[in-house]
Amino acid sequence: MLKYSLVENQLTDRADDYLAITQSLESLDKEAIINRMLKKGTALTRTDILGVLNSLEEVVEEALLDGYSITHPLFNTSFSISGVFESPLDVFDGNRHKLNINLTKGVRLRNAERNVKFEKTTTASPMPIIQEVKDSISGKVNEILTPRGVVEIRGYNLKIEGDDKVCGLWFVSDNGKEFKAETLIENKPSRIMAMIPALEKGVYQVKIVSQFTGSVRLLKTPKQCIYSKNLKVE
Repeated sequence: MLKYSLVENQLTDRADDYLAITQSLESLDKEAIINRMLKKGTALTRTDILGVLNSLEEVVEEALLDGYSITHPLFNTSFSISGVFESPLDVFDGNRHKLNINLTKGVRLRNAERNVKFEKTTTASPMPIIQEVKDSISGKVNEILTPRGVVEIRGYNLKIEGDDKVCGLWFVSDNGKEFKAETLIENKPSRIMAMIPALEKGVYQVKIVSQFTGSVRLLKTPKQCIYSKNLKVE
């Protein structure tokens, strides 16, 4: 059962424009998945299952490195290359081009998508929702970030509050490195403006972590929102 609630779309002037915000029960990591598999009943032990999952991950990674695409009931992969080639004789250059591994839903995920049941609720602790990220130097939206410039983030429940050290505005690179915005210019539920750190060249996602609830009480555990769109530092 997937719970959802409705919030007003703050990026339009329409009074009848609302968005559905989904509320996942929790995030299941590999250990939690193994536990659920064991509860279903199986002759395999925890060690057996862990070995199979680890082997699957290794084989998929090796296949991708060898140039294979993957067709799996859960997901499918394909390759693409971004960047401009200057002539028919030009070759791939890591400074000008980037390989992308693209993921699409497999047949079992498409089936699950069609069969999920819904329950409409009210949200006691609203999740932060990012709708757009604007680079103030270039004026571009959802495209690039200018190091040491200003970023403007619009959405819902964005305000950053809380004493937990993980709370803040983060820029997460595609290699997993995270950079925190140390200077917040504006910190409101519908808009955050901040100084962009001295980011290295690459692809980033914006992440907001906060204990904000909209009241004087803070969440015991911070909540987070990772914007789905990739932003480039050129």
